[in-house]
Amino acid sequence: MQQFELSNLEKLMLKRKIMRKKRIREMVIILIVVVLALCGVLGFTLYKNGGKLPAKQLNVKTLITPDYVDEQLINVGFARTGVKLVEINNIVIHYVGNPDTSAQNNRDYFNKADTTVCSHFVIGLDGEVIQCIPLDEKSNASNNRNLDTISIEVCHPDESGKFNDATYSSLVKLTAWLCDNSGLKAKDVIRHYDITGKECPKYFVDNESEWKNFLEDVKEELKNY
Repeated sequence: MQQFELSNLEKLMLKRKIMRKKRIREMVIILIVVVLALCGVLGFTLYKNGGKLPAKQLNVKTLITPDYVDEQLINVGFARTGVKLVEINNIVIHYVGNPDTSAQNNRDYFNKADTTVCSHFVIGLDGEVIQCIPLDEKSNASNNRNLDTISIEVCHPDESGKFNDATYSSLVKLTAWLCDNSGLKAKDVIRHYDITGKECPKYFVDNESEWKNFLEDVKEELKNY
């Protein structure tokens, strides 16, 4: 049988063809390994979170509050534990339950040595907003949901718990800002009542339609971001 010897050019082309196939195989193997690794990470994350995807994470921007927020952080103690807030699933709305008290009154109460409750923010009767807890720390306002929520306490003029116009306006604005900077939507805003069944915030529990209107106002405000 006659044998044919490949020319140098043919040998070079064959060598390149073999190398291309080798590189393609290597790339396919790497891609498979990466996909399997990602699946493993996702599977572990789902297992760790009880089958749920990771919660919303704290946005760095959230740590810088708007100009209308008066930062008066309370001392680390019984109320402010210093424990870090590692995720944000919801914004929780509360009412102070002490009619005709100011935001300053409530902030100062949180700062007492023997007080065990506190929130991230208090909104006063004139619409003033005081920050009591850093936004990378947990509050003590929402029972078993303190580690994954931002809490807002709201002042009210009387026993009905209804917020006046100035207070309500600041609540809508602050809540929308928190949603925007935490990757949340209006539907992620909840009442203390939704966690424990406690009548808080009272007016929004007694008047479900007003609560829905509030969420719509937050949704509308979010359009400004």
